[in-house]
Amino acid sequence: MGQSKMQFGIMQRGVFPWKEDIRKRFEELMEQARTLEKLGYDSITKGSHFSTFPHREMTQIPYLCRVIAEAPSLRLNAGIVLLSLHNPLEVAEYFATMDLMSNGRTIFGCALGYRDVEYKGFGVKKGEGVPRFEENLEAIKQLWTGEPVTMQGQHFELDEARISVPLVQSPRPPIWMGANVDNAVKRAARLADCWYLNPHQKLETLRRQMDIYREELNRIGKPFPDELPIRREVFCARTHEEAVETAAPHIKGMYDLYKEWGQDRAMAKGDQDITMAYEELAKDRFIVGDPDEVAAEMLRYNTELGVNHIIMSVQGTGMPQAQTLETFQLMAEEVFPKVRAAME
Repeated sequence: MGQSKMQFGIMQRGVFPWKEDIRKRFEELMEQARTLEKLGYDSITKGSHFSTFPHREMTQIPYLCRVIAEAPSLRLNAGIVLLSLHNPLEVAEYFATMDLMSNGRTIFGCALGYRDVEYKGFGVKKGEGVPRFEENLEAIKQLWTGEPVTMQGQHFELDEARISVPLVQSPRPPIWMGANVDNAVKRAARLADCWYLNPHQKLETLRRQMDIYREELNRIGKPFPDELPIRREVFCARTHEEAVETAAPHIKGMYDLYKEWGQDRAMAKGDQDITMAYEELAKDRFIVGDPDEVAAEMLRYNTELGVNHIIMSVQGTGMPQAQTLETFQLMAEEVFPKVRAAME
């Protein structure tokens, strides 16, 4: 069974066609952030991609720093940092400063990434991804103690290095690790505070992998995490038909883009096809429907997986602002109370 309290967050995807007025879209995203604050949501998530042509996407860290001012009580989830591509001292410093600026509301999500254009652009060979990821994470954990760190890495050297501002969270910001394939799920059990369950795999795949995750936790003597987050495509409307009609083209458009980016190649074996029609794609993968249906699905994830923080991707490619704000409000008023009452 899952934990007793459910948290609700929004993934502000912010992926737009190249010709869009990106300044206008940015203002809309800030309006969304203020709305989420007012409605009592728990968190805002921003992903990280570079060189996103033919789409526009704002860069994660500066974006989240602006959200701190717009939504001062929400947690800020960097979901996820492509850790293999970056320098650990720089990342540790960025997030220490974000933790300070947000008064301890920062979440450090991390994973490998999968896009060739990003690996090449940062001068990282694909085969080096895992060792660099693990080494960078170890360095960041040590730096976040606040003590001087001396460590010789394959691609960096720390010589009595220490972060320049103290962390607010103790002992450090929570580390959520994204993982698609089975070995990565084991890595999340070993190295992170929790596995950050992905939006692409079917529930059946996640159930199978949850057994792997629990086995690995037991093997190394770690308890099951207090917080277990998942990202899912979510859309809520007054009726099931209206929800599907509104959301389907936007979600399908996003999954066609994932296919273009090569996301399917990074997914778990046996669950890699993301090209089918929306109806088939949605089954056990998306949470789209009326308030009762959406609440029931969220409770199913809690019961079957132990999930207790749902990060909702609501605005797919090109969804009008009014529809996005409407579903935020409908969920806050009608879905979340049902879920919380059922979990008490």
